[in-house]
Amino acid sequence: MAALELDSLTKVYQDGDSEVVAVDDVTVSIEDGEFLVVVGPSGCGKSTTLRMVAGLETVSSGTISLDGRVINDVKPQDRDIAMVFQSYALYPHMSVRQNMSFGLEESTDLSDAEIKDRVEETADLLDMSPLLDRKPRDLSGGQQQRVALGRAIVRDPEVFLMDEPLSNLDAKLRAQMRTELQRLQEDLGVTTMYVTHDQTEAMTMGDRIAILDGGELQQVATPLECYHEPANVFVAGFLGEPSMNFFDADFDGEKLVADSFEYPISEETAADLGGETDLVFGIRPEAIELVGEPSGPHDFETEVDVVEPMGDENTVYLTFGDRDPDDAVVATTSSMRQFSRGQSVVVRFPEEAIHVFDRRSGGALHNRTIVDEDALADAPSN
Repeated sequence: MAALELDSLTKVYQDGDSEVVAVDDVTVSIEDGEFLVVVGPSGCGKSTTLRMVAGLETVSSGTISLDGRVINDVKPQDRDIAMVFQSYALYPHMSVRQNMSFGLEESTDLSDAEIKDRVEETADLLDMSPLLDRKPRDLSGGQQQRVALGRAIVRDPEVFLMDEPLSNLDAKLRAQMRTELQRLQEDLGVTTMYVTHDQTEAMTMGDRIAILDGGELQQVATPLECYHEPANVFVAGFLGEPSMNFFDADFDGEKLVADSFEYPISEETAADLGGETDLVFGIRPEAIELVGEPSGPHDFETEVDVVEPMGDENTVYLTFGDRDPDDAVVATTSSMRQFSRGQSVVVRFPEEAIHVFDRRSGGALHNRTIVDEDALADAPSN
């Protein structure tokens, strides 16, 4: 296996007399055997980044290194990288066996017996042995996806590249394939770069996630770090469904002053702000507490606008002071609690759950802290 490193990777397209920067100075290291998920909205440059690593797009500047060897000018077939595409790209006239063996026949010196053994071992790994003589038209979407994965696995590559491979599957099968892919990657131990626009895939599959926006890398960290300790407003708003609630606020030295409320903060939180006064206050829907009566400075009266029952929980949209009804405050709560439109509800924003960002740069100044249960268990008691 191998480590993959992108150093100041940039891709610029010429559009008439102007230039379009699709990927802008992206630097990230993927460790040997790591599963890195690259996520972001449509047009953020994630697939272009993947295609540069595969050799399907030229690099405008920067370097791609595989185990310390720069591969910018190495032909795609010589990079020892296997790619799984969004469209399965199976040969319709070939059987599953032929689809999986074709690449080995064309690009390696393996004997027919060796190729046959590889294909059958991979088919057994993917529970596809009974399907080897079928044509793609006789397979379900999930089975076709397994063939595409098998075609990559038989090559025994240093790196897997996957470009939204589950997007054509229905929701139930997509969830099943997520767990299968994780298990498979862990068993094989192959360095993997996986591109998706689906934040659920990013949060559940990756050892780390790299978040792109407008071609620029926003944050690289574990899924929980990106969720609870976002680097900026974009990351905070992109991850999470429903999205984080945001309020523009000014800091007067003691409290955050927004259009709809004033929020006193502790000296510890104030110290994180570094003297900045033009701020954005953020809190995730699941961190908002719905209480009976206001009992402290972080409790505020609101009114229920819309309730969306989700089965295990309710998503509650709340109107808040002079805030535009189209910009509702969103809270999630247990489905066992019932709310109705027009009902008065008191919300509590616990200080330990809030986020504060610089309004001008968007950078995070204060985030909630991930509690390390092991560290708490080892801490001396008073």
